[in-house]
Amino acid sequence: MLDVCLLGTAGMMPLPHRWLTAMLTRYNGCSLLIDCGEGTQIAMKEQGLSFKPVDVICFTHYHADHISGLPGFLLTMGNAERTGPLDMIGPKGLARVVGALRTIAPELPFEIRYHELTEPAEDISLSGYQIHAFRVNHNVPCYGYSLSIPRKGKFDVARANGQQIPKRLWNRLQHGHTIEEGGKVYTPDMVLGPPRKGIKVTYCTDSRPTEGIVKAAQGSDLFICEGMYAEKEKQEKARQYKHMTFYEAAKLAKDAAVKELWLTHFSPSLVGAESYMPQVRQIFGASSLGFDGRAVELDFEEE
Repeated sequence: MLDVCLLGTAGMMPLPHRWLTAMLTRYNGCSLLIDCGEGTQIAMKEQGLSFKPVDVICFTHYHADHISGLPGFLLTMGNAERTGPLDMIGPKGLARVVGALRTIAPELPFEIRYHELTEPAEDISLSGYQIHAFRVNHNVPCYGYSLSIPRKGKFDVARANGQQIPKRLWNRLQHGHTIEEGGKVYTPDMVLGPPRKGIKVTYCTDSRPTEGIVKAAQGSDLFICEGMYAEKEKQEKARQYKHMTFYEAAKLAKDAAVKELWLTHFSPSLVGAESYMPQVRQIFGASSLGFDGRAVELDFEEE
């Protein structure tokens, strides 16, 4: 099961009922944060979420509304008696940017490990997550992220018996261990069926629509995508500042055949966002507005 919570959905500046950009996922005791805008700490407190188990922070880019909450967040993690290492992923320059922000948070009781992205697409495995980072089209280097939770195949009793694999080894093989015994090597693929469908969430903000986004989001259970503007007359503004409209995000969701779209990262000038949704749903029916604190539990599909 993967828990997903939108912590902040505002773009550019916080509003009375919208903190700046952040999203938290939780899986198997590990929390992963994407972006850390101003107010992220408060948003987590409001949702009753803990800082200590955040093991990974991914940054889309280094505009202030996506990273300005980091120094205080790190200090709070330190005060929560965290001692284990913290992994950070972000575009090239991550260590330099975070180092500068840490001028006001210099002493931490844990190590920060940096993973700087330089390629158009990169894959990283951390804390049970398969993280696919993909470059998008903004006016500074910017990445989106697909988070996947893989699922092993079912244990195949007939195959295990057919290969005369001792029953005492079954449990360890089922849990991914390779075993050497009696001059033979037993591997998990000898007793497991083909991998089953896992869980996939894709998160993308601050970009024009690209084929790369469609490819990365393909088949996602949940696609969280920026919808900076909803007003039709702001299409040119979206192009100028390299953002997306509600309708462009919906077209990406349709092309990527995702199950559900949540719109986020709204312009502070946007009023009455729900009134635009009927037109959005004409493009992609399973579209809805994100809001601070919106959460969902995604579970593996029953076969």
